[in-house]
Formats: sequence, structure tokens, C-alpha cells
Amino acid sequence: MKLAKSLERLGTESAFSVLAEAKKLEAQGKPMIHLGLGQPDFKTPKHIVDAAKKALDDGHHGYVLANGLLECRQSVSRKIKKLYNKDVDPERILIMPGGKPTMYFAIQCLGEPGTEIIHPTPGFPIYESMINYSGAKAVPYDLTEDKDLKFDPEKILSLITDKTRMLILINPNNPTGSFVEKSTVDVLAEGLKKHPHVTILSDEIYSRQIFDGKEMPTFFNYPDLQDRLIVLDGWSKAYAMTGWRMGWSVWPEELIPHVTKLIINSFSCVNVPSQFGGIAALDGPDDPIHEMMKKFDERRKLIHEGLNNLPGVECSMPGGAFYAFPNVSGTGMNGSEFCKKAMHDAGVAIVPGTAFGKTSVDYVRFSYAASKDNISNALENIKKMLG
Repeated sequence: MKLAKSLERLGTESAFSVLAEAKKLEAQGKPMIHLGLGQPDFKTPKHIVDAAKKALDDGHHGYVLANGLLECRQSVSRKIKKLYNKDVDPERILIMPGGKPTMYFAIQCLGEPGTEIIHPTPGFPIYESMINYSGAKAVPYDLTEDKDLKFDPEKILSLITDKTRMLILINPNNPTGSFVEKSTVDVLAEGLKKHPHVTILSDEIYSRQIFDGKEMPTFFNYPDLQDRLIVLDGWSKAYAMTGWRMGWSVWPEELIPHVTKLIINSFSCVNVPSQFGGIAALDGPDDPIHEMMKKFDERRKLIHEGLNNLPGVECSMPGGAFYAFPNVSGTGMNGSEFCKKAMHDAGVAIVPGTAFGKTSVDYVRFSYAASKDNISNALENIKKMLG
């Protein structure tokens, strides 16, 4: 079988490889604590589940418009208005099966040979994978140059050339857990006014997972950039709905017909009961988010202190999401070696930093979307492993 050459440029998401290896060891009888996948361990709130069940009982099981139920898009519009006081036309909103289709379609629309797309490293690995797949040149900005793993707006602006088609931002960041505040984002947004040929893809999927009472510096705040702004968000993280495959994104009007065609050519539409669940989530109370965030904050403080108490491990305080991204070079191991030893000797599944970018050789990612008991036991096991 002769395959397309472009397949050789595709990367993957290594967290799933870590999960597969850990499950294999578990099947052989080895106890395993899973701190690999970014998946909240909470149940989806009951009112959301009930809404999806009712949709099925009411006969909502057929095809709908490719861009999503109007009622679902309207609920997204209402939520944006409530959170950010920004009016967004539901016709600029697309309902997606998770966040990845937004990444894929945005890069497919703008990336091609001879163009450049700027992205964070470390960063969610699908971005670099899809840039390479499109034939564009991936131009990284390195977060490990900062002790708190935050981006430098001036560094990002310096990377823009006449070939730059798009800038990708992830805030709060996966995998680092770093959070960049509005004063810094303001500097970047002001600088981007001088580069009208650059589209911005702002990944705000962790916008509801921000700690210490800080506010999300959404790119909806910058009216001068709206005609070239794509905002990626969704239900997965905030509402513990990862397996529901529910995301939404806001697009420039110019791109809507092109992305709609890509949807029709790929997945047709998002399943309808999930969309009714999504409406219930956005229009319902935020109490479940606040309850989850209290627990995430406790876990964040626990894992931050615990990691820094391990010999040879240094970790900055995560400001958002539910990840810690420590440097483990002081242990005498690089990130991959540390992860392998943690899995086989300590029974703890975590992800090496190189899964998120070449500059993260000395880092590993811990997901603290797990119980405090599991986090404490994992830290204790690793402490014993390190002697």
C-alpha cells in the first residue's frame, strides 16, 4: 500500500501512549496512579446529564445544521456576554466535537507551504503536528526561557514576518499550567495591531480554571482584532465533559463558510443530545464549576508543595488549568527517564515534557485532575523512588 507522504508529518498526543502503557502494566497486576491525562475526575453535573437524556427521550437524535443547533450557539453567545460583556453573533459560532477540530480547521484554512505559523513550546502537541501536516513552517516561542513558563509578548512579536499567517496562544497553558495576566496580554494585543496580516487563534479552553481570584484576559477584550480572531473554548474541562466531545469556537465572518464546508466534509454535525447538554451547562448555575475549582485549588497547592519537596525537582506555582510542569534535571534524569522510572518503579503515570515540545527535555507534566489521596500517594511513591 502506497501512502500519502503528508502522513509522515503527523505527530500524536503522547498522553494516550502513556495511558496505554500504564493500562498494560495494570493488566499485569501492577498498581498504577494515573496523573497523565488532563481529565477531571468529577462526574458531569446532573442537570447536564438530565438534559441530554431528555433530548433522547424527546426524539432529538437526527441530523442538525453543520454549524450546530441554533439554540446551542445562542447559549454560547449568552455565556460570552455574561462572562465578558461581549456581543457575539451566533452565526459566528461553530459547535465542534471537542477542541481539536477548531485547531485542525484553523490551521488547514491558513497553513500551506511557504507560510509560517507561530506557536508555543511547550504547548498542546496537536498544534505543531497540524502545522507540519499543512506544509506550513512551525515557528515556536519557548516558554521554558521564563522561570514561571509564561510567554514574552515582545519575543512573540519579534517572530512575525511577512510569511506569518497565524499566531497561536494557549492561556492558561497546557502543559505548563502557567497563566498570563491581562497587563501582559495588553502589550501583545497592542503590538498585533501593527501586523494586520496575522490571524490570532486564542485557545481559551481553560478559561474557567484560573486561580487566586484572577480574571481571564480573553481576546474578546480587543475590538481592533476581532475581524482576524479565532477563539477556541468548550465544555470539556469546565464542566467535566471530556468524553462528551463538545467544543465551541468563534470565527471571523470571512472564515465561517469555509469551515462549515470542512465540517460537512468531515463529521457532518455534533451529536444532538450532547448539544442539549451543552445548553443546560451554559444556561445553568456555575455552582458545579466553583465546587470543582475549590478542590482543584487544594490539589494545586498540595502538588506544588510536594513536588518542590522532592530532591532535585523544581516546580513553579500553576496559575491555571490543572497541570504542574516541574523541571526534574536535578535528579540526574531527563524528563523521559524520570517518567519511565516513575511508571515502572513508583507506579505513577505522568507525561514527559518532550511530548509537548523539543525544548522541554528536562520537564514532566503532572495532571492534578485526580483525588488528593492519589496525588499524595503518587508523591510519596516518587519520593521513595528517588531515595
